[in-house]
Amino acid sequence: MAALSQDSTMIGAFQNNADIHTITSAKVFSVDPADVTSDMRRTAKMVNFGIIYGISAFGLSQRLAIPRTDAANIIEAYFREYPAIREFMDRTVNEARESGYVETISGRRRYFPDLQSSNQNLRGNAERAAINTPIQGTAADMIKLAMIRIDHLLREKPYQTKMLLQVHDELVFDLALDEQEELLPKILDAMKTALPLPHGVPIDVSSGTGVNWLAAH
Repeated sequence: MAALSQDSTMIGAFQNNADIHTITSAKVFSVDPADVTSDMRRTAKMVNFGIIYGISAFGLSQRLAIPRTDAANIIEAYFREYPAIREFMDRTVNEARESGYVETISGRRRYFPDLQSSNQNLRGNAERAAINTPIQGTAADMIKLAMIRIDHLLREKPYQTKMLLQVHDELVFDLALDEQEELLPKILDAMKTALPLPHGVPIDVSSGTGVNWLAAH
């Protein structure tokens, strides 16, 4: 979202390695980041992800169990603090309505004929999907490209380490411990550089090891 909308505030938060949900909460509730409570951060996290899916005041009120007017005020404050995100959403829908499709950063297209539908529900669903697709689609492209690079990496030598599966934005490996020192930096670099984002938005990748996936967390 930060890269596609070019919102300077959100980009700055990622460049400073700040917690985006804490930063959003501080801005929406007009408090210092140090004063953000866990409930406030939870609300901001819900909004940050909900906006990507075109959440409405009603939907947010249902998820947070708060009055609809309070939810509407939170969304209004969000767009006031991140104006470029609202501009991105409006621009994306308008351009998709003209061209019939949206694209991820890597150029993968998804078509939305229902943007021209006379049915309000179909049109609304298409608008929300058109906003979400460049964001979530780019994330999907990124990890798939990373998996291809890592597959090539693991074929360069007779490594015993195996890439097992993808779980959302995670990759799970059966790691040969004697290969950890050599492979882990290479795997992390392959993920960080798989699909660089524009406008200086950094990609952060963390890792963990353990006897099983739960322990690795």
